[in-house]
Amino acid sequence: MPQSRVYARIRAGEVTCFAEWVADHCLELDSAPWLGGSPTGRRWQHAEVRLLAPVTPSKIVCVGLNYREHIAESVSVLAGQVPPADPLLFLKPSSAIVGPGEAIVYPRGVTRLDPEAELGVVVGRTLKHASIDEATEAIAGLTVFNDVSARNYQRSDGQWTRAKGFDTFAPVGPFVVAGLESGGRIIECRVNGELRQRGDTTDMIVAVPGLLCHISSIMTLFPGDLVATGTPAGIAPVVAGDRISIFIDGIGTLENLVAEDSH
Repeated sequence: MPQSRVYARIRAGEVTCFAEWVADHCLELDSAPWLGGSPTGRRWQHAEVRLLAPVTPSKIVCVGLNYREHIAESVSVLAGQVPPADPLLFLKPSSAIVGPGEAIVYPRGVTRLDPEAELGVVVGRTLKHASIDEATEAIAGLTVFNDVSARNYQRSDGQWTRAKGFDTFAPVGPFVVAGLESGGRIIECRVNGELRQRGDTTDMIVAVPGLLCHISSIMTLFPGDLVATGTPAGIAPVVAGDRISIFIDGIGTLENLVAEDSH
């Protein structure tokens, strides 16, 4: 496995760009690393930049019920839910993305809002009907993802577009790390410092390469697309004012504050 490399998307003054995050500075890239981005020669100190969501995907493909213990707890949250025969897929719009430090808005009409700590996988090449080897080679990097969910709409609607698709319901970041194994990564979610979820990606029912194979048999995955791989057990609601911190070892911590809807 090659040495891991850390990538970010940053704002420095009037400049917004992808960058490689090294030591105490970051190096501007002329495009996303999974599109072959190269250093421009311009650099900034970490303190000079603001971290943005590190991806700009054409789509976010999410996997539901991919940890057995989460399936067990979901029976009470999502009435009658049973383990799926195949990976359960749904989409989030790219408009739901927010970066580290940005607010998750608690929409009017939502009566239960849950964060879900997940490993995010960034696709590095076009995939269609991919083999396991092709899928493995297409992993451009790993990131931290929060699959924010409006549980009352998830139960009432029968499908999950509204429950999962509100603006701000896809926090992601702070970095994309290339060269990491997707298995054996510890995932934790804390709310106001209290541990809510803790899992290991080894416990996924379908591991990352298998998920990419399955998804690519249904829809073409493009470079930069984001796949969220499911959440471990421990889901619980949050309220406005709560601070959500999601940690994945080897990648970092994604923090977002829940805010009331001002509209």
